[in-house]
Amino acid sequence: MKPDTIDTANELAQLHVDQAVANMRINRNAVSATHCDECGDEIEDARRRAAPGCRMCASCQADAEKRGKHQR
Repeated sequence: MKPDTIDTANELAQLHVDQAVANMRINRNAVSATHCDECGDEIEDARRRAAPGCRMCASCQADAEKRGKHQR
């Protein structure tokens, strides 16, 4: 491989890493739902502050994550 090809590959790999990190960051300005999209129960203020942008209560989120792990 030419050095230019390796440099380009490294730059592309770094872009992928940077994008993955950006996707995992919590948007602290996101607005959380007041009620769970799944069960309709009110989402506790502590959860809304801890997980900005949340759409489900902690119980429904845990269930959804368990289902997601079994589907892989």
